[in-house]
Amino acid sequence: MPGAEPQIINFGKSDSWQQVLPRAPVLSSQTAAWKGIHFEYHRQPVHETPEYCFPVHTISIGLGYEAREFKANRRVYKDFCPGNIAICPADESLSTQAYGNAEFMLLSLDPSLLALVTDGSQSVDQIEIVSQVFGVDPLIYHMGLELKRELEFAELDSHLYAESMATALATHLVRRYATRKQAIKNYLGGLPAYKLKTAIAYIHEHLDQPLSLAEIAVLVNMSPHYFASLFKQSTGVAPYQYVTQCRIERAKQLLTQSEFTIVEVCHQVGFQSQSHFTKVFRNYTKVTPKAYRNSRA
Repeated sequence: MPGAEPQIINFGKSDSWQQVLPRAPVLSSQTAAWKGIHFEYHRQPVHETPEYCFPVHTISIGLGYEAREFKANRRVYKDFCPGNIAICPADESLSTQAYGNAEFMLLSLDPSLLALVTDGSQSVDQIEIVSQVFGVDPLIYHMGLELKRELEFAELDSHLYAESMATALATHLVRRYATRKQAIKNYLGGLPAYKLKTAIAYIHEHLDQPLSLAEIAVLVNMSPHYFASLFKQSTGVAPYQYVTQCRIERAKQLLTQSEFTIVEVCHQVGFQSQSHFTKVFRNYTKVTPKAYRNSRA
């Protein structure tokens, strides 16, 4: 009702969608336990939401709308096209009405990530994001599609990729949508040799465990954005790509040892899903783990 306080919804909780949408998401990152970022893929019928707000920055990425009109905060928007985005800053109220079946992705980002990608001169409360409705941003659109693909195929093995994407998305939001220009350094020169050695040693020692961009960055006393930028300059690949390459190389070594089953090899190199391990291994080597083992017998 007019004048009522908007509902505060903790986006990412298992029942958050029930408070505003008629159907559960088709796909959600909740079971994958991503850190700092949450993803949902929805197919919703005609619906109208109450006024609500999230304590995190939320981004809606439209994929398909049956009707030509859509309402947000009582204003009608027309001529939807796939890829239209809406950005709702943390704690800002929103109400929507879809006049036809709607297919869309929802992303949420912890506001603290935005402060981490700056030079440290601004606190979380000082970084304000401008709201958008029916905007066009190809980068955010493709980030959403890539996160959807990663969640579909990797699920429990998608943590490091999602964390890297969250850092990239936070950087993009600060650069393009902050109300005031924020200082984000363009780091050059790569990691100091001793920090690179420390990070690589840690990765190799923990290949059998879920690895976090944040924990590796803390190890060398850097922000995730700073570390990821310099690591890629030093190695030529992003941290999540380097970790995957190391896991596949370790798997190749273990597959030549007959005492380990393929399932055991999968777990020893940090994959929780054997089907995903097989897919990634084949992408890198052009053969399945079983075929690789047989060729080395």
